[in-house]
Amino acid sequence: MAETIVPGRWSGRTAGEADRDGQPRRKQGRREVGALRARAEELTEREEARLRAGTPGSRRMHERAVRSMTSGVPSSYQVRDPWPIYLTHGVGSRVWDVDGTEYADFHNGYGSMVQGHAHPAIVRAVRDRIGLGSHFAMPTEDSIVVSEELARRFGLPQWRYVNSGSEATMDAIRIARGVTGRDTIIKIFGSYHGHHDYVMVSIGTPYADIGPAEHMNSLGYGAGIPQAVIDLTVPVPFNDASSMERRIEELESEGRLPACVIMEAAMMNLGVVLPEPGYLQAVREITARHGIVLIFDEVKTGLCVAPGGATQRFGVRPDMVTLAKALGGGLPSGAIGATAEIMEVVASDRVKQVGTFNGNPLSMAAARASLLEVLTPAAYDHLDRLNDRLIGGCDTILTRYGIPGYTVGISSKGCVNITDAPIRDYTSFMAHQVAELPDLAWLYHANRGVLMAPGREEEWTLSVQHTDADVDRYLDGLDQLAQDLVAAG
Repeated sequence: MAETIVPGRWSGRTAGEADRDGQPRRKQGRREVGALRARAEELTEREEARLRAGTPGSRRMHERAVRSMTSGVPSSYQVRDPWPIYLTHGVGSRVWDVDGTEYADFHNGYGSMVQGHAHPAIVRAVRDRIGLGSHFAMPTEDSIVVSEELARRFGLPQWRYVNSGSEATMDAIRIARGVTGRDTIIKIFGSYHGHHDYVMVSIGTPYADIGPAEHMNSLGYGAGIPQAVIDLTVPVPFNDASSMERRIEELESEGRLPACVIMEAAMMNLGVVLPEPGYLQAVREITARHGIVLIFDEVKTGLCVAPGGATQRFGVRPDMVTLAKALGGGLPSGAIGATAEIMEVVASDRVKQVGTFNGNPLSMAAARASLLEVLTPAAYDHLDRLNDRLIGGCDTILTRYGIPGYTVGISSKGCVNITDAPIRDYTSFMAHQVAELPDLAWLYHANRGVLMAPGREEEWTLSVQHTDADVDRYLDGLDQLAQDLVAAG
């Protein structure tokens, strides 16, 4: 598979202009981040008041919801103070809330809806399937077609299904442990791989608690995770193969050689952080040499950044791949792909890979339609073109207003980093992030008809149904934010 790397872009740099570490240079003479932070506080108060005034229906629904649903939402990641925006429906690239407000959707279900909402091919497939029965806990032909197509796209011959990204990574780690007979695992500090105990470790933590690159701290993400499990999960920095290898060698000397390294080929939990040249190739060589299973968690990148995900995009093939989110076209689904040698432990029943709803007929029908009719080569050309235009437009706005930062993207994914230094891993993210600005950007976009994923980063996901008009709406909102940030208070 061909390697096609989309580089990060630092606002204001010229083509090929980069520091020796491969990161874009920071343009001099820009506004200080501290001044932007102070201005952001004032603007946040104004924009928050505007959003509250515009969402009375969501307020009323939240008051009702908290009486029976914890915090008024199905998942803690949907919590927003003082209330979340409750949606009614979505079509194409747009969604509507309970107050009737229309938004261009750049949230897209935390990156799940690269197909867009209510895509006719997926609606038709699910409608046809449900009339034939929605669940059997028995295989159907669609599950075979999907596995054949995934094997073709990712170059891994054997597949199994689950119902979410958390299940996919949980089962993949269990399979890796079954193959190797080892317990310890390595993950990237700051990466999110689902909500099971194995990987709810070293995700978000204050800068002072991270620890040095050579020996980062294993820290539980919230209460309820046994310390024994936390101790089995060892974090290492992204974009630093040397630190990973030294940690592996240290663990080996302790008799704790890891079963696997689980990682995103491009980090998608700090906005978007792309792998530096040669990094993934080095990780592949290190893990192979030490007999460690390499798992690419493609829950966020798989089917969103190329037909064969980050595996194809960066030209490095792992031993296992995990998929979810975009796989089911809006229906809960996930998948694990691996070599035949690894999946032998499942075929022989040494590792139990089970689940009543695995390969659910509705999910498989949607996945089949998505893979064969929606996520076509032309669709990826469309995503690449829109994303390039969006990245270029964001860079132009940052430069115009002298705001320090850069835009980085890859096919349907991208983000704006307002920061005074490049972000290459979690440590640099925490050292240089300006947390107030993503929160403010979310408010600006929401108040101007653009829905973003809330969180500590300003990240978007495009869909195949997005248009240039949607990109224009996003850029208009960012332009207004930048203009107000640099205006006198």
